[in-house]
Amino acid sequence: MSFYVVVGAGPVGRETARLLGEEGHDVVLTSRSVGSNALPNVRTVQADATDASELSRICRGADAIFMCAMAAYHRWPTDFFPIIDGTVRAAEAVGAKLIVLGNLYGYGENADSPLRSDLPLDPTSRKGTARTIMWQRAVRAGIPAIEIRSSDYLGHGAISYFSLIALPAIIEGKPTAFIGDLDATHAWAFTKDVARTLVAAALYKGEWGRAFHVPSQYASPRELIQKAAAMLGQEVSGTRSYSVPEIEALGMHEAIEMSYLFEKPLLVDASDTEALLGVKASSLEEMIADTLRDHL
Repeated sequence: MSFYVVVGAGPVGRETARLLGEEGHDVVLTSRSVGSNALPNVRTVQADATDASELSRICRGADAIFMCAMAAYHRWPTDFFPIIDGTVRAAEAVGAKLIVLGNLYGYGENADSPLRSDLPLDPTSRKGTARTIMWQRAVRAGIPAIEIRSSDYLGHGAISYFSLIALPAIIEGKPTAFIGDLDATHAWAFTKDVARTLVAAALYKGEWGRAFHVPSQYASPRELIQKAAAMLGQEVSGTRSYSVPEIEALGMHEAIEMSYLFEKPLLVDASDTEALLGVKASSLEEMIADTLRDHL
């Protein structure tokens, strides 16, 4: 059995720790506000990932470190760099492999769809640039690194554009609005599948310094809204797309630069993940049910 450290205790970090613990590994789950847990073989340690010295102490003897920590969405360009730098330095100090939880923002608005994991990163947003720099710092470090790139989340406790913008109205049976083209096919990743991909990557025997995509399911925003409403027994009384001024009025300024993700089909090629890591996407119905768990 191995010793693993999971940095970040959000839905993906906790699920990653749970999977590793259930496999019998010794696991530390750490964040600034990690709290307690009842997961088998998982210890929680409160720590700040920007403190490389403290994190190195926690990670001593680790086979791999999973970097699942998040920064406040509007502060990615400033707050993410100290987090990745602290984690990278800790991995270098203890000689651990590094598995980074990332997303698709780095490919930019002009990338061809379906997105492949070997495409060059060409970000067209501030957040995409931040993610690209983070991966560059990880892959240039003196340790093996892999990035797991995910599309928008579905799953219990996941924070995404769907959960923030559409889900509250769906639950209340109110007219629902979203961003972009409501009929454009979009890739959705299940938080549990993200964790499964992270765990599988730790055992990858091929060449590191590469990325894998999380296998996804596909639905347009309109389809996803209708399926979620049907599962809740709600009628969809109306669905429309927010205008930019409406998004600004809602205070969701950060959504404007990323709205390109929903303005045309977003498809993800995860065939190498399926072939090399053995991970496949859960059903869309399972993803939606887990997202709605507290309301069913």
